[in-house]
Amino acid sequence: MKSEGHAGTSHDEFGVRVCPRCSAQSVISPGRIVWEAGGSCDICGHATPMADGIPLLAPELADTISGFDPAGFSALAAVEDTNFWFVPRNRLIAGLIAKYFPQARRFLEIGCGNGYVLAGVAGLREWEILVGSELHPIALRTARARLGRRAQFVQMDARKILARDAFDLIGAFDVLEHIEEDEMVLAAMHQALCPGGGVLIAVPQHPFLWSQVDENAHHVRRYRRGEMERKLESAGFEILFSASYTALLLPLMAASRFRKRRSAPDGSQVISEIDVSTTLNGALKWLLQREVSATLSGFRFPAGGSRVVAARRARA
Repeated sequence: MKSEGHAGTSHDEFGVRVCPRCSAQSVISPGRIVWEAGGSCDICGHATPMADGIPLLAPELADTISGFDPAGFSALAAVEDTNFWFVPRNRLIAGLIAKYFPQARRFLEIGCGNGYVLAGVAGLREWEILVGSELHPIALRTARARLGRRAQFVQMDARKILARDAFDLIGAFDVLEHIEEDEMVLAAMHQALCPGGGVLIAVPQHPFLWSQVDENAHHVRRYRRGEMERKLESAGFEILFSASYTALLLPLMAASRFRKRRSAPDGSQVISEIDVSTTLNGALKWLLQREVSATLSGFRFPAGGSRVVAARRARA
């Protein structure tokens, strides 16, 4: 795409972007936009469509019910800043980035939603490149309002990350369970990372917990213990860290899920399980913060509602 040269230039450090039509590559200059608004390909002339200044790399899927109902983003935005599910998880993500990826400066979040996690990551250090990607522009508009100029945003299909050797850390937090072809996403992450770069991934765990909550959220799976690790290793990653999360809430979660199996479907209530009273929210948040402290201190819970895995792309 215009203005930054072709891939014949050395791009060992900063990588290349890929044209969605002809797959031509162009170098990403240091400190520049990864996917430029209004960019066009020097080879085939393809111009990237736009929506409110956000590049659309998969416009045919934008704001469709594909993996997630975009109508649910507004409900999530109303609770993320204070909710027991999101606040301790952000602390866990921050702690793991600090421990396993202290040198990372170019971060891509897959499925950034409203930008809650991305805002937390943005505050950790000075990032050279910080990108939030999402299938649904409706969420990206909220994320952009939340982060302002601290991040770049792009609408993108996670199965086709149109970059090579461009990032040193990619995150996907409760995203892969929405995508049938999760191994395609892992392969795309591997290509988009520079050698030695890493991924941090959170997914729901234990198929026995499957209930109407998963149906409402448009999940296609809950992962078995060890499944994510095996898929990452098959994609060319080395596992650095793996642990269960929401372990202390597992009995409550199991009771809630079994009860919901006997109830009538409740439509698209994506926050039905985390929409609790202020008192209960405070208690659950306190409990999960204690769990996060234990995990960051080295304790590994054997079971829990989620699995969190950090892995590194092997160097060539």
